[in-house]
Formats: sequence, C-alpha cells, structure tokens
Amino acid sequence: MTLVLVPADRVVRWVENFTDRHGETVLGVEDGALAGRGLDGSTFTARLPFGEAYDGPADPAGFAATMAAPDDWGVLLVRKGGFAVARLHQATTVDSKVGQRHVQGRTKAGGQSQQRFARRRDNQARQAYEAAADHAARILHALAGPLATGGDHTAVGEELADPRLSMLRPVGPWLAVPDPRRGVLVAAVRDACAAQVSVTNAGQ
Repeated sequence: MTLVLVPADRVVRWVENFTDRHGETVLGVEDGALAGRGLDGSTFTARLPFGEAYDGPADPAGFAATMAAPDDWGVLLVRKGGFAVARLHQATTVDSKVGQRHVQGRTKAGGQSQQRFARRRDNQARQAYEAAADHAARILHALAGPLATGGDHTAVGEELADPRLSMLRPVGPWLAVPDPRRGVLVAAVRDACAAQVSVTNAGQ
C-alpha cells in the first residue's frame, strides 16, 4: 500500500489518472472516505484532511469541494535542531514562529568525555524543546480546531506533554519533515490540507 497526499485542486485529475492506469473505476463512499476500484483490481481510499469523515456523493469533484481548511487550526513541527509552529484561519497564516537551536551531534569519544558530551546534548535538546513549547503555547492558545504535527515523534511528544498544550487535538497524517525552516513550514501547511489517499495496486 502507498500513501500519497493530493491537494484539492488535483483530486479530479488524480482519479482520472488512476482510471487511465487501472481501467474503468467504480467509485463509492465507504467508512467516511471516497473509495475506488479499478478494472484490474487495484484500489484507492481517499480521506479528507483533519480527520473529517466524508458523506457526500461518490464523485471526486464533490469530494474535493469539501476539503476546506478549518477556521482555526494549527501546525507544530519539532526536531532536535529546531521547531516551527503556525496558527491558521482556513488557508491564511495568522501567526507563526520558526526557530533553530544548535544541538551537538554524537561523538565517538568514550568514558567521562562521552558522558559529559551526552549531558550537554540532553541539555541543549531540553532547552530547544522548552523554547518550542513557549512559542507553541503563545501561538496556539485556546486553539479551537485540529493540530497537524510532524518532525520527530519523541520531540513532538515532549511538546504535547507540556500542560499548556494538553488541550490540543492532533490529527493525521504525520508530517515527515527535515529540520523545520520557513519553507518546510509552508510545505507542511499544504500537506496538512491535502487528501490522504491510500493506493493498493493489484497483486500487492
């Protein structure tokens, strides 16, 4: 099975391409998703972003028309080397912050030197997480809608364990991103708004 992210303006063309590759495709709505089965037995399941269920017609245009972003939602990306957080109104960024923190890499040294180095890395990582949590708490305060998350699972878990962020509602898919920069944040916002399409080719 393959997972692809498809923006709203490409959904209709994506289904057309699926039909071109796999033959006449029968469409339906199953378990809150748009589903399709090609003549060769290949299938796809398209889910709305932000954990929403689809209950409209078995039609890609109708599905795409329901893919509007919420009025109030957020993005939180964290890795040891940095963080990015944004609050959005539909497709418009209301507030955001991107920050980088230096966290040393691993060392081949042994003994006490290695232990001191490990403690220094842990302290640097903790300071980076604290900085990210401070900005997330400010920007995402009283967030009404869903939160898209990505980066490093452990790092994001550290952030969401902060009591100030305990009311946030993370939704999938997980956004696999490199160290967050402004361009990475922009791409993550786009991906969070895309349909999550699972494809299983015949014979897999």
